[in-house]
Amino acid sequence: MASVSPVSSERRTRPKDRKEQIARASAEAFSELGYHGVSMEDIARRVGVTAASLYRHYAGKYDLFRAAVLGMGEHLLELTAYLEDAPEEAAAQNWDLAVASLTDSALKNRASGGMYRWEGRFLEPEHQQVLDGQMALVNKRLQKPMSALRPNLTCKQRTILTSAVLSVIGSITDHHARLSTERVQATMNRIARDIRDTDLPTVAATEAAPRRRVVGAAAGEYEQILHAALVLINERGYRDTGVDDIASAVDMSPPTIYRFFHSKGAILTALFLRGADRVSGDAVDVLSVAAGPREAVTGLVDAYVQRSIASRELAYVYYAERPNVPAEDRAVIHNIQRATVEAWSSQVAAARPGCTPDEARFAVHAAFALAVDMGRLFDDDPVRARAILRHLMLTVLLG
Repeated sequence: MASVSPVSSERRTRPKDRKEQIARASAEAFSELGYHGVSMEDIARRVGVTAASLYRHYAGKYDLFRAAVLGMGEHLLELTAYLEDAPEEAAAQNWDLAVASLTDSALKNRASGGMYRWEGRFLEPEHQQVLDGQMALVNKRLQKPMSALRPNLTCKQRTILTSAVLSVIGSITDHHARLSTERVQATMNRIARDIRDTDLPTVAATEAAPRRRVVGAAAGEYEQILHAALVLINERGYRDTGVDDIASAVDMSPPTIYRFFHSKGAILTALFLRGADRVSGDAVDVLSVAAGPREAVTGLVDAYVQRSIASRELAYVYYAERPNVPAEDRAVIHNIQRATVEAWSSQVAAARPGCTPDEARFAVHAAFALAVDMGRLFDDDPVRARAILRHLMLTVLLG
């Protein structure tokens, strides 16, 4: 009897939703490892097929990536489509339903939902424009019930508040803190309402702009290298930044770089450790003098905002480049951040009656995400960024 070839067997048993399986697996891979850290072979192994079989559905890795990112954007559009024709008299219910639907999606896609936030930068310009349009439309739709509930807000104010709500919900994909689905929904609903109903601060024209860190030759070679690496990685991404690029930016030779760091990965680790250590150290300073938990939370936020505005690049790189941190260094960085979150969440839980430490952890991660997302929204206006970010972080943490 003639034997059955593996190809024929695969064709017979191939599930009808193979393309959807590939899309899910690729989204999780890109979110976990970053665009440049994923190969067609990696995705094939996750699906349980050969790499060659992927080409039946997609032209290559970029085609897979584009489909995964824009597919997530399309999913968010589907979730919010009902808001287009939703009646104004049901604005409160429509708002709660939108928040619940988006939260549910973030929970179900926790392993891949952050992909469009951090990996979308690797899209080609025409596809980046599509993603930007998708996110803008989701934001615009969320403003519809807000307009009915708060008709006196300006368009800019509504955009800021809905952007903050989307950032908070998106933060669910940034961490692995555990909480029942019911409690996550309740926590996100409460935070979203607090943001929706808050009054944004006005900024005095005479208020001094926060100082940006300036690193020159006087700071020494080590600091110059770290600063140049941070700027370049923020602009180009880790994979497209080489040691030669960093050396050229500070007018040094590559061997000089290697006197301080044995590899490019070691430079990235140093940046992450610096960011984590500074926030951890700020917590020690604040908690040692705070008279109570509410004052402690306010002090923690003030210090965090100050650092985020002074070095917006570090705040972004800390989130966007996590998949590229050398594997042997990730645990230490994760543990430092976890300890910092615990320090913050214990103060939040103590300052906010009815908020459990587990719920407070989700709120703390949401506040951290705001520092990245809102900082980029006001990249050209640091004075306003500082005031609005401080207000929104306190709203998330204290109500």
